[in-house]
Amino acid sequence: MTKGKRTYPVVTILRWLWHSSSYNRLQAVLNTVIGLAEVAVSLAQVWAVKHAIDVASHNTDGDVVTAVVLIGGLILCNFCLSIASAWVRNILGVRAQNRMQQMMLSRILRSEWRGRDQMHSGDVINRLEADVTNVVNFVAETLPNAISVFVLFLGAFIFLFTLDHMLALIIVCTFPIFLALSKVYMGKMRQLSRDVRESDSQVQSILQESVQHRVLVKALEGEDMMVERLEEQHHTLRHNVVRRTKFSVLSNLIVNLGFAFGYLMAFGWSALRLSAGTLTYGGMAAFLQLVNKIQNPARNLSKLIPQFVAVFTAAERLMMFEDIPLEEQGEAVMLQGVCGVRFENVSYAYPDDRKRLIVNRLSFDFRPGTCTAIVGETGVGKTTLLRMILALVKPTEGRVTIYNNDETQTVSPLTRCNIIYVPQGNTMLSGTIRDNLLLGNPDASEQEMNEALAKACADFTSKLPQGLDTPISENGTGLSEGQAQRICIARALLRNCSLLILDEATSALDPQTEQRLLKNILDDKSHTVIFITHRPAVLEYCDAALDLTDSGRRHDVREGTTNTQTDNCD
Repeated sequence: MTKGKRTYPVVTILRWLWHSSSYNRLQAVLNTVIGLAEVAVSLAQVWAVKHAIDVASHNTDGDVVTAVVLIGGLILCNFCLSIASAWVRNILGVRAQNRMQQMMLSRILRSEWRGRDQMHSGDVINRLEADVTNVVNFVAETLPNAISVFVLFLGAFIFLFTLDHMLALIIVCTFPIFLALSKVYMGKMRQLSRDVRESDSQVQSILQESVQHRVLVKALEGEDMMVERLEEQHHTLRHNVVRRTKFSVLSNLIVNLGFAFGYLMAFGWSALRLSAGTLTYGGMAAFLQLVNKIQNPARNLSKLIPQFVAVFTAAERLMMFEDIPLEEQGEAVMLQGVCGVRFENVSYAYPDDRKRLIVNRLSFDFRPGTCTAIVGETGVGKTTLLRMILALVKPTEGRVTIYNNDETQTVSPLTRCNIIYVPQGNTMLSGTIRDNLLLGNPDASEQEMNEALAKACADFTSKLPQGLDTPISENGTGLSEGQAQRICIARALLRNCSLLILDEATSALDPQTEQRLLKNILDDKSHTVIFITHRPAVLEYCDAALDLTDSGRRHDVREGTTNTQTDNCD
């Protein structure tokens, strides 16, 4: 993922928002209907109050009790509409937000990895939570509210126009000035809001790293340093919030002063007409209510502008996910039997540093049914080779294929179904041991899970009080590193694929357990096994070793010979 402050054209953002609205259009429609009903009730209340006052002052014929009952009925309608609005917002709003988060997460997981994650995971989570909420609220609530505001303004203007043509036109003529100022306001607020959101993401990144690696922080006595880093970022966030708030307060002050002047002008004008006998008491009450209902939409519009700015900022941050191309999609390509992997004159460099080749003209054949160790110093390309087999990255040059006796396929996301992969480090997820095992095969039976655990020398789980339902915390807290590593291997074995990749997967095991585990995996010759390892004991079980430090040569371990037919690898 690429980090950056990219700015998209307004039309592009609006098009993206329209597409995103498919997840909550029902909520948007219901909110619009409720909003229009509230406008109708509000204007009806203006007429009902005018009518009641005119009846009470004997300027109009009618029954006072009936007029008051009508006002009460309209007030009750308002209560009912408010309840309906809250119900729609809380029930449908959560569902719409959940759907959009699922869509964005799916997009992230299915996108190309590109070799390096440049967007911090804390920033990603911040976007999936805060920015998704902003977008959903905008589409489902802000836009319907804007429609209601416009209809209220139009209805109030028509009503006022029937009472006083001149004042209605004077009030409306001030709106072009307001709209011109709004455009300037939106441009400035958009930048200020973007700065606040970026600062907020940085704060969440520091918080996540500090909590995730708190044992390391404690061991290095880095508590004060991490708190100081957080305080520095908090200072930046506060500074950006203060800048945005100052601008917003000043803008609102200017707008509200204009509204206040308009209301005083309307009050003075209606008082003069009342004094001259050209306006009734009820008419004056209606007059002032209508002026207020014309000004309120404008005031609400000034409140909507920051929401428009916020959603534009949120949409830009979410649209960055969609700038990353998707991996190849389609039906998985499963090869029958035991598969091999072949590198043919393969080179690789990261996209942002094409001159530095991590792998240079490597040719190598991991033959079906063999066990090969990839060895070499740190940084020579061992993990990069595995990522190319997994199609996480594509070779800059050359070709990587997976094959059996009958067919050969260029590796792609569609060939991952043939691969069992156990990464280095603790990769346990929070939940239960069963939850972690089912990640390898959601359809695995109890017997299959127990067999995989036994093969991975992890049958200690049967002695735990809750067995497979034993809860574990994030990163396998509650288990030793060796126990967690063996459960991870069992989880991978449940995939029942022919190509097994182990990236330092036995580093936390004692020699005896490691020997038993390797014997269990290798004895039946049902896998092509690729190790990344620094442990000499593992080499004893391998047929060959690919030493990337030693010019990428193949060493036939059991025969003690070296195959020099491969090209160089840096």
